Amino acid sequence: MNIYFSGIGGVGIGPLAEIARDGGHFVAGSDTTKSPVTYQLEEAGVKVSYLQDGAFLDEVNASHPLDWFIYTAAIADSHPELVRARELGIRTGKRDELISEIIKNQNLKLIAVAGTHGKTTTTAMIVWAMRELGIPVSYSVGSTITFGPSGRFDQDSQYFVYECDEFDRNFLHFTPYLSLITRVDYDHQDTYPTQADYDAAFQQFIANSQHVIMWQREVDHGLVPSPTTWALNESEIEPFALPGVHNRENATLASKACEYLSIGTFDEVHRVINSFPGTARRFEQLATNLYSDYGHHPVEIKATLEMARELSDHITVVYQPHQNSRQHQIKDQYAECFNAADKVYWLPTYLSREDPNLPILTSQELSLDVALTRPVIFADLNDSLWEEIQAEIARGQLVLVMGAGTVDGWLRERVGTTTT
Repeated sequence: MNIYFSGIGGVGIGPLAEIARDGGHFVAGSDTTKSPVTYQLEEAGVKVSYLQDGAFLDEVNASHPLDWFIYTAAIADSHPELVRARELGIRTGKRDELISEIIKNQNLKLIAVAGTHGKTTTTAMIVWAMRELGIPVSYSVGSTITFGPSGRFDQDSQYFVYECDEFDRNFLHFTPYLSLITRVDYDHQDTYPTQADYDAAFQQFIANSQHVIMWQREVDHGLVPSPTTWALNESEIEPFALPGVHNRENATLASKACEYLSIGTFDEVHRVINSFPGTARRFEQLATNLYSDYGHHPVEIKATLEMARELSDHITVVYQPHQNSRQHQIKDQYAECFNAADKVYWLPTYLSREDPNLPILTSQELSLDVALTRPVIFADLNDSLWEEIQAEIARGQLVLVMGAGTVDGWLRERVGTTTT
């Protein structure tokens, strides 16, 4: 097939493009900006355009008549490429449709990792363990990883390991052989208007899964296990030599998945997971005492800071909030999540898929409770902030730059680091 991916640089669509290319399909696509994922794809010979006016789609279709137009849920029905694809009579669909077809056609067992936090790391740990133990595996991870492409199709695999996220109800389009649920905290208010809606989606995900591994705490908070659910207690967290309690929880889920699938011995699995090299933007070290992290939910922020505390007693955070609509939901949760930080440089909120009826919350409004207990400095992505970061490092601070928006790309440009 000839497949065009709109939003090809995203963490959901990009790995799928890699998988399609591995499967022998012609792949091309577009995005609005360059990213680590587009760098990977272009290095592999995939043509990518950074204009989405429909002209590149026409050009590709003329040379390789397109069978399928795959697009991210973030684009509107009026998007020029989507409109043009429909005018040309090209089949259109979202990523779950293509993944489902690959899984069905190849008769693969789907290992799905879901949850509000930790699913990228857990997915990558399972993939890493299988690869290191010589198990062929196809997979899609929602981040760039250090030991291979973000997505891969292996003709010899019997498993497809998938970071199965809840945004746009993506995870409800699958019937996994084995599902892992990391942690459930209300998120994605643009998809789920209420906590009850969010919890009901996870309940449906459990019902859709043949087997489930999750934490007893989620059962205690209201999720009802299926007859084939393995609910773990905190006492079952395995003694991995990894920083951060949440990382050891993720590693335990990965280990239990391997045990469930009869992959490796306990000692073998522990050995390889203890050597896990990590993923991009999950407490990723870019330079001495300088880290980048994707965390943008208070629970993620708190967990990552607790992990940073295992390395340093002096932490400075640079924080970029993500989505104004989300800030209206979580602003009261900031009070304690920065407790492990000495100070916070607070950036303006990164705006994406916003509700025009909601007022934009200012940095001052969002950080009000945080500023009661530690210094908060209002900043922008500019030379002055970079100078402050360097000065903090020179003073012996571990600087943790957090956010899911543009802050990571800005930081990498300053450091001179590109994730590949």
